[in-house]
Amino acid sequence: MTNPIDIARRNLARTSLDNCVKCTICETQCPVARITPKFPGPKFVGPQAERFRNGESVDHSLDYCSGCGICTMVCPQGVKIAEINAQARAVMKAQNGMPIRDRLITQTTLMGMAMSPVAPIANAALGIKPLRKVIDKVIGIDEDAPMPKAHAATLRSWLRKRPARTTPATKGPVVFMHGCAGGYFEVQTSKHTIEILEYLGYEVLIPKQGCCGLAEQSNGLFGGATKKVLKLCDDLISAGKDLTIISSSGSCAGMLKHEAHEIMGVDDPRLKDVGTRTYETSDFLLDLYYRGELPVEKMRGMELTLPYHQPCQVKGQGMGMPAVELMELVPGVKVVESGQPCCGIAGTYGLKSEKYEIAQAVGKPLFDMIKATNPELAACDTETCRWQIAKGSGAKMIHPISLIHWAFGLSDDLSAHAQKA
Repeated sequence: MTNPIDIARRNLARTSLDNCVKCTICETQCPVARITPKFPGPKFVGPQAERFRNGESVDHSLDYCSGCGICTMVCPQGVKIAEINAQARAVMKAQNGMPIRDRLITQTTLMGMAMSPVAPIANAALGIKPLRKVIDKVIGIDEDAPMPKAHAATLRSWLRKRPARTTPATKGPVVFMHGCAGGYFEVQTSKHTIEILEYLGYEVLIPKQGCCGLAEQSNGLFGGATKKVLKLCDDLISAGKDLTIISSSGSCAGMLKHEAHEIMGVDDPRLKDVGTRTYETSDFLLDLYYRGELPVEKMRGMELTLPYHQPCQVKGQGMGMPAVELMELVPGVKVVESGQPCCGIAGTYGLKSEKYEIAQAVGKPLFDMIKATNPELAACDTETCRWQIAKGSGAKMIHPISLIHWAFGLSDDLSAHAQKA
């Protein structure tokens, strides 16, 4: 396998930099540059600086790029700005050393495995302010950063204990990719997805699976991330050839469909195969609706105005906003899209001591919008974004699948399944 850092130095994304006409549209849309002078903007640290790097690191300010990808989305010339920045950061950290903190916070599966057996103790410990201050000073994870809640019952343990299915699978098999958080920290979202798919007549195959490597990729650890994403591809392929893969972790789906190839240069037939078969849950269910296969006539309704924020890594997949239309199929539900580019967390970015205040400032317009629209409940497609929004707004957070799960009568209390700060 080619050294991932070598790929970062000569990736095809770099060839797009000469298309930059310095129109500065990316600078006006960057959620970080509008908050802090520590980040001079995606154009400056991206195509402008890249011309002078020649494989070397020339400006450490690029580490303040959150990797949200908005610059690439808005560029009228097709410059791969976010990809160039991510690759340059990988080179910078390879040359100048990777902080221990950045290595630790990327090991999400290990974190889940360690916390789940002692979930009440782990959750209580993360709520002890003096301990959080020590972690802040020693490791560099901000004392106020949103942290996941561990659950003693993991998704795997629930799958082992649940009763055997009694209704026939009339529509054949699909594969469910739950992601690290969906296996350990956001287990309810995974349960709701599985139960909805089974309710609709599918046989849901859930192979044992590891991390997609996204956290390592976003921190410049391309070697470890490449191994993880290809191992995940093997895990998913093992469930069956040519089967549709569904994920309620929008960021993990984005890693398979876009980021592993576009940022890390992974060019492997396993990734191409899995990436083309992967659908985010709302996208999959809305497609069923348009094919007349989603029994909306069985949905119950409620009068609900629901704020919704689409995460950056879901926007980057170019699917539009299927979650909005899907949730508004529920009678009485009005969805109000946030209109904000980013919640600020960007995976692990907003956990870091030097970036926490920036992440909170980026998210503040979103937090304020939720407080003004419905301070009790809001929806979002990815886990870390829900944790960030719950802490910043005070609202309970759900994945869109939880509303659909409730609408089909599979749960009684929608807010009981929400993520709280």
